[in-house]
Formats: sequence, C-alpha cells, structure tokens
Amino acid sequence: MRTDLHRNPVNPLSAVRNLGILAHVDAGKTTVTERILYITGTTHKRGEVHDGTTVTDFDPQERDRGITIFAAAVSCAWDSHRINLIDTPGHVDFSDEVARSLRVLDGAVAVFDAVAGVEPQSESVWRQADRYGVPRIAFVNKLDRAGADLDAAVESIRERLHPAPLVVQLPIGAEDGFRGVVDLVCMRSLVWADEHGTVQEGPVPEALLDEALRRRRLLAEAVAELHPGALEEFCAESTVSASTLTAALRDLTRTGDGVVVLCGSAYRNRGIEPLLDAVVAYLPSPLDVPAVRGIHDGTEEERAADPAAPFAALAFKVNATATGRLTYLRVYSGTIRKGETVTVWDAGAPRTERIGRILRVQADRHAQLDRALAGDIVAVVGLKSARAGATLCAPGAPLVLEPPSTAEPVVSVAVEARASTDTDRLVSALTRLVEEDPSLVVRTDPETGQTVLSGMGELHLEVAVEKIRRAHGLDVRVGRPKVAYRETVVRGVAGLVYRHVKQDGGAGQFAHVVLDVEPLQAAVDDGDGSATGFEFRSVVVGGRVPQEYVRAVEAGCRDALAEGPVGGHPVTGLRVVLTDGVIHSKDSSEMAFRTAGRLALREALRACAMVLLEPVVEVTVTAPEDAVGGVLGDLAARRGRVSGSTVRSGAVVVTATVPLAELFGYATRLRSRTQGRGVFTTRPVGYAPAPSAAPDRAPAG
Repeated sequence: MRTDLHRNPVNPLSAVRNLGILAHVDAGKTTVTERILYITGTTHKRGEVHDGTTVTDFDPQERDRGITIFAAAVSCAWDSHRINLIDTPGHVDFSDEVARSLRVLDGAVAVFDAVAGVEPQSESVWRQADRYGVPRIAFVNKLDRAGADLDAAVESIRERLHPAPLVVQLPIGAEDGFRGVVDLVCMRSLVWADEHGTVQEGPVPEALLDEALRRRRLLAEAVAELHPGALEEFCAESTVSASTLTAALRDLTRTGDGVVVLCGSAYRNRGIEPLLDAVVAYLPSPLDVPAVRGIHDGTEEERAADPAAPFAALAFKVNATATGRLTYLRVYSGTIRKGETVTVWDAGAPRTERIGRILRVQADRHAQLDRALAGDIVAVVGLKSARAGATLCAPGAPLVLEPPSTAEPVVSVAVEARASTDTDRLVSALTRLVEEDPSLVVRTDPETGQTVLSGMGELHLEVAVEKIRRAHGLDVRVGRPKVAYRETVVRGVAGLVYRHVKQDGGAGQFAHVVLDVEPLQAAVDDGDGSATGFEFRSVVVGGRVPQEYVRAVEAGCRDALAEGPVGGHPVTGLRVVLTDGVIHSKDSSEMAFRTAGRLALREALRACAMVLLEPVVEVTVTAPEDAVGGVLGDLAARRGRVSGSTVRSGAVVVTATVPLAELFGYATRLRSRTQGRGVFTTRPVGYAPAPSAAPDRAPAG
C-alpha cells in the first residue's frame, strides 16, 4: 500500500521507524533504498547504481566508483508510517561511518547476496549492530541471479552470525525465473507481474502448497521454541495463527532472539512491498526502545521519547561546506524549533548556539521544517562548531549523551600542497575533513615536519585526498601509505624502582614508586594470541601511597604508552602493577607521582623484551578456478596464511590472513593475475608480531 508522504507530514511516535540498510559492498543496499523510495512514491523514477542516477549515492566520487562512501539519510512514508532511512557504506574502510549511523538508529535491514550469503563485511556490520543493540530483519537479495540459493544463504546466516533465522517467505521460481514469494505467515502468494513492481496477491500455487505447508510448520515450531505465547498456542492447537505469529516475530526481533528473513530481487522490483510491511510490523518505533541515557553532574539520567520532555539530541554526522555546516541530529526527547537556542556539549565543554534552520533530509535535497520532535532524524543549519558525537540539549536541562565510538586509524600518508602558497588552504581543507569524518586524524610528524593524514584504509585515504582536490581545488602530493604499528611486551620486568626528586627553590617534588610490568595476553579476532589493551592495578597496602596518588601514577603510565622504545609507536598489551611507594609529607603531589609514573614506565619498557606489532586483515579473494594457483602464490609472497577455500558458482573463494602493509597495490596485481576476473574484500582482525621487530632484550639486572 503506497502512502503519499505529503499527506502525513507529522506522525505519532508509534508510527515512526528509524532504520539503516546494512550489508557487504555490492550486496544491493543502495538498490534496495532506491526501490523503497520508488515504491513509496517518494521518487518517480528508479535510480540505478551503474548509471550513477541513485538518490543516496549523490557524491561525485560515489558515482565514479560505484560504491556508497558516505551515509545518506532519506525519508518516506508507507502504510501511514514515516520511515527515516540511512543508506550506509558497505566497504570496510568506511565502517566508522556505519557505526555513527547505528548509534542513532532503532532498527536495521541487513541485506545479503543470495549467491554469496554472509560475506566478510556483512559479518562486521552485524557485529556492530550487536554492539549497539539494534534489532534487525534480513533481506536475501538477488534471487534472480544464477546460483542464487535462499536456503544456503540462510544457513550461512545461522553459521556465521549465530542468530535464529526465521524464514517467512518461500520463493516462487528460481534464478531468472524468480517472479514472486509465498508469504508463510498469512499463506498467500505475492507475484510481481512486471518490472515496475506491480504485485498480484493470490492463493499459494498448487505446485508449492505441500512445500509451503512444510515450511510454515517449521516456522511455527522455531517460533514456539523461542516465544512463550506462541509455544502455548502451538501446544494447544498444534499450529500458530497468523496474528500470534506476527506478534511473536515482532517480540523476537526487538529482543534480538530471532531474525526475520525475507527475500527478493531489488533490481527487478520484487520483494520490496513485503519488506516495507515487515519494517512496519517487526522493527521498533522510538517508543519501543529503551529511553536514552545520559550523564548530568556525574549522575546517569534517562530521557523518554516524549515531545513534551526536555530537548536532547545527538549529532552523528557533519557536512562542512564552503557555504556552511549541516549537522545531522537524532532527536531523542523534546521538541526543537528553528531560531531556538540550545546547549552544545562537545568534549566536555558546554556552549550556547542557535538553530538557524531545520531540514528534512532527502540525501542532497532538503525540505524546511518549523520543528523537529522526539524520534526525528533531521539536519540543522546554524551550529558553528558541533562535531559528530556532540550532545544538544535544552539550556535549562543539561544532559550529555554517549557519543559513537571511533576506531583508531591504521594507515597514514604524508600530504603537502604542491604550491607553497596553498599551505594555509590545505590546513583549512584538512580541518574540514576531520570535522566531517572523526575517523580521519591529522598530525604533524615531529621529526620531518610533514603533515600526516591517517585513516581506516587505503581507499579511505584515497577518497579523502580526492575530496581535497575536487572540493577545494588543491593540487596535493601524497606519500606512500604506511601502516600504524604498535609495540607490546613479551617479557616483563619486576620490582623496578623509580625515585623522582626535584628541588628548584620553594616547594619541591618527591615521588617514589615500585612497578611490575608484565604482558597482558588477551584473545583477538584472529586468535593469534597477540596482546591487546592496558591494565593498571595497585597492591600497595597500609596507605603507603594515597589513592589520589595511585590514580596519578596510572595517568602517568598512560602518558608513557604514547611512544614505545622500539620505534616510537604506541604501546599496548601490558599490565602495570604498583607494588610499593613512598611519599613525602610536604613535597609529594599528584603532579610528582604522575611524572614518576610516566618516567618509571618508560624506564621499565626499556628493560622489557619488546616486539613490534603490525595490523593484519582477513582477505577474501574470489577468483576463477584456473587462476587460483597464481592467487595462492601471490598471497604466500605477501606473508598470507590461507585459512580456507570453497567453490561457489564456478569460482573459488579463498580466505587468508595477510599483514595490511602487504596489501598496498594488491587490487592491480589481482586483476593482472586473474585477467580482471578476480575481486577481493578485507576485514581487520587485529595485530600480530611483525617479522621486522627489534630483537628481544633481556631485562636489566
């Protein structure tokens, strides 16, 4: 059922759905989004990724590369419900953009390729959604492709993602003959008679009736195992009614105990209407998710999704352009009107700013609004310096919401303007880049004086540099990419004594600490046993070191982690134990103990056996069978460890763990070895010892 968006400008909270489209690159996220906009009447022409005519991939680089790079927000209506939708990137280099979107969403549609099933980035975005507690439904796309297999795709969901997949549809036809689905909840058929998405509803085809009844029974049994209400009815009636099944599926989706699985072919306009019905039926409204929590004066507070409550919103995306800044907000509570003043909490420093305009976003097009209510996702104009992760709240009701997490960059390049007169313009362009994308980091190398741009991968940095060239008209030189190494302890040192004494007239400084340093082994994604993290604890007894000085020692140790003794890289994977200490009644202070902690740990690290760590990624290569030998040999030359291979639709899929530093330029080499028929994807899995690590050094003494 289509609903005219303009006839329903303001929905009650129960009729709002804030959702994202998640998937591996090329699974069809953007095409699904385009068909949703078309089916709902928001657009009147179907956009195509290969033609560069999609609504959400509006950036020139997205259209040139044929991939989604930036999360794009759109809004539409279906069955009297407003749907605020964010099309997220699928490439691993832009996973931070996905995380920022998930932070403000109430639900998501995970799109899977019916041929490939769960792919590496599908798994990554699924884990991100787990971390943010976002309920999901699954859409198995591309059922019209050769080799498409719904059951195989569902089994890969079960094996790799570990939810309980609850398949509510049975395909009618296979591969190129796919033309509709059987709705197993209501036992009806939905057939798309043409390429324009015209759906015809009818009874289940006679040839599929037995199979549909069998699958309906399996669905009822699976739901009854997970839902008490469905179990009670199943035990009494040996079946579950459509209404009970729908209510149970809604509960299981919102608790995360099950995931509803639908299927279709977005490119051919088949399966979108049932997907929209499922979004409305199963995914939560802002009223169905827990109240947002924030901090005020050190105390945790909740704000309900109520337009009458004090205003609170989270900025999750910023577009900094030459004509102004566009700040994207999720409004969690209260109401905001254009022209009103809000308090912006960013990095712990509150300031007052005025909302100039409020916009309903349709990718790169906007419609002005007079106000935004709890549950809305909108953009505002007028905020001068709010960054992604900033909290906006009513001046009289302060609250700081938890910002989205930001991953540490793993690849760096040196950038400089070719013309010395453009140096200031380059600094301004880089500042704007970092405002828009917090996963980019800009710093100045203290030894060379070069400006270093760091990001999540080679493509991430390519896109950033190209944006500088296109948006700012700057000609820049870029150095060869370098990976972000870490250092860790493989053999520690015990009982290191450090005495910090300083007398320069007036009050002096005195701090005496004794530290043990040891490796902190913890499991990482690839299971190689490499160390991760930092842990500090004190075993000092008898009050020999007051608690405030213990905290100062910990702060000093964290300061020392910035540069390790092997190559000046950050240090990770160690535990520091404060075993003893001495204070002076007059000269001891928090500053003295912080200095002592920093210098003591530096001295201890020089005495420890250290090793260099390098980032490693899981590489999934899909290549024709006749090229597999060359692919395997090339991976071995790049220090890759092959972990498995499978044959899928006439191609071989090879999975290997490879150091990130060895993958620069791999796309060109793979195309050469496979005559342009090979593709690959990557997924970060942690750090591993680098072969170029400095030799172990025995602890002193």
